[in-house]
Amino acid sequence: MAEEPKPTGFIPPHGGYRELLSYKKAVVIYLATVRFCERFFRMYDRTVDQMVQAARSGKQNIVEGSMASGTSKSMEIKLINVARASLEELLEDYHDFLKVRNARLWDKESKEATYVRKLGARKDACYETVKDFIETRPPEIVANILICLINQANYLLDNQIRQLEKAFVQEGGLRERMTRARVNERNKQDRFNALCNKRRT
Repeated sequence: MAEEPKPTGFIPPHGGYRELLSYKKAVVIYLATVRFCERFFRMYDRTVDQMVQAARSGKQNIVEGSMASGTSKSMEIKLINVARASLEELLEDYHDFLKVRNARLWDKESKEATYVRKLGARKDACYETVKDFIETRPPEIVANILICLINQANYLLDNQIRQLEKAFVQEGGLRERMTRARVNERNKQDRFNALCNKRRT
């Protein structure tokens, strides 16, 4: 007798955020921001809480978006946008840090910014990659390093959002996958029944 067809799942693989370059970059930014605030702000300065929370939000919303992707692509897009907005807020904090101190913002094509971009672009880049700079250099240099890293993360998130939007338009969300799964399962069952009837005759 022919084997009965197995149900077709409609929830795709999800939750692989640890492999996302945007997540890896956000982890570095979060750890570096915590250390930056410990070094250059007073403990109870309100700015500390705001910057650390923005950095954490950038990281955590990538995690939550990745986990939500299995059942809601629209929620994933929303959460990745929240992550992007949080890092933009943090970027502004670092710009303000430099402005109020009349410190130089590195030009995008400066040798310093180019060096940090190359360092951050390494696929194995982690907090250890930049730890020595974050924990030993003067505040103006560390702020510029963080600005470079955040710009890289924002670039990655912008690309990620565009890809998610494109996939959503082409493939739809959970409802569309459920409908396709039901249709596929019904078609399989029809073929299975037809095969069984053919063998009986």
